[in-house]
Amino acid sequence: MVNQKSTVTEIGFTHEDFAALLDKYDYHFSPGDTVAGTVFSIEQRGALIDIGAKTAAYIPIQEMSINRVDSPEEVLQANETREFFILTDENEDGQLTLSIRRIEYMRAWERVRQLQTEDATVRSGVFATNRGGALVRIEGLRGFIPGSHISTRKPKEDLVGEELPLKFLEVDEDRNRLVLSHRRALVERKMNRLEVGEVVIGTVRGIKPYGAFIDIGGVSGLLHISEISHDHIDTPHSVFNVNDEVKVMIIDLDAERGRISLSTKQLEPEPGDMIKDRQVVYDRAEEMAVRYREQMLAKQQGGSSASADALSEEDIPSAVEDLSEEDIPSAVEDLSEEDIPSAVEDLSEEDIPSAVEDVAEEDIPSAVEDAAEEDIPSAVEDAAEEDIPSAVEDAAEEDIPSAVEDAGELEEVPVVEEV
Repeated sequence: MVNQKSTVTEIGFTHEDFAALLDKYDYHFSPGDTVAGTVFSIEQRGALIDIGAKTAAYIPIQEMSINRVDSPEEVLQANETREFFILTDENEDGQLTLSIRRIEYMRAWERVRQLQTEDATVRSGVFATNRGGALVRIEGLRGFIPGSHISTRKPKEDLVGEELPLKFLEVDEDRNRLVLSHRRALVERKMNRLEVGEVVIGTVRGIKPYGAFIDIGGVSGLLHISEISHDHIDTPHSVFNVNDEVKVMIIDLDAERGRISLSTKQLEPEPGDMIKDRQVVYDRAEEMAVRYREQMLAKQQGGSSASADALSEEDIPSAVEDLSEEDIPSAVEDLSEEDIPSAVEDLSEEDIPSAVEDVAEEDIPSAVEDAAEEDIPSAVEDAAEEDIPSAVEDAAEEDIPSAVEDAGELEEVPVVEEV
């Protein structure tokens, strides 16, 4: 019998070799990356996450959700695998700091931009108010409603907990501005019930040199001086008084700008009847409105009927004919004002606070706010400013402007009382 001996070749494998092998297959992680990770340890104020790095990454409780979280178990479960955002680079212990909140913020901003593009109406409950307006949450983001864009007879303080329909005025992630309007949502809803050529009864709520503002069912329309009568009128005051009840015809609806243009000139059986005998105009308003609609339809269809041919250009005005931009104020003007105010023009600087100012502390969680020293790992403590990008947190004063500052840039929004 032949004895066979196995030859064993010794392989030298040092600690240095092992470390080099780990480095060779180690992934490179950078702040701003989104990675998959598995929860393997949940602590009182955070959790340890395995993302394939040499050292477990850490997520503090403040970074677990866009909403307030009291316990990590509300968001994370042991052995759960999900996406995480790398918030900071490795600290001296090689530990990364992660965030779920940042992912939710990015997706929330993307969603509200989409909603604004679609000109969608959203609903949200008011969770706080201040001197400047009211605060709501849209897709988890804090939005601000300027006081001049809240259409209700209730005191602002009584709005807390009430759900309001809202339209977007401004969505600016870079400047952390999310501004909304309650009035615009109500005006759009009411304007959708109106039609061009429709005769409506309204009340004169304000008179200006260029025309009269008529309240028609809670929204304000402009009866321009050129649309009162075929005869020349020096001033609307010579025809109307405030609180007069009038019959007018809608000649243009601009839902995007919130503007309603009205006319009594098109309802005159004879030129000058609005000056000579308004009652005759009101008695035959529906009849004249039918004729107007027929003439407009014939003109649109390129018809050659006698009525369409006989109609001069001035008899079928466009909604904004001869009116400059400033002559057509929004259908939501504040009729009690002598001038045409912008959305926030009468608010002093202190009356236009940031969208998060004066809110209860517990309503505004911050990534590191109120956290105990031991609850925030060194990866957060030692991170350079540029290593901790955030959509909203810890921004310099200039980075978090007032929720409605520069509101002069906002277009005017109709004034409408809630019915």
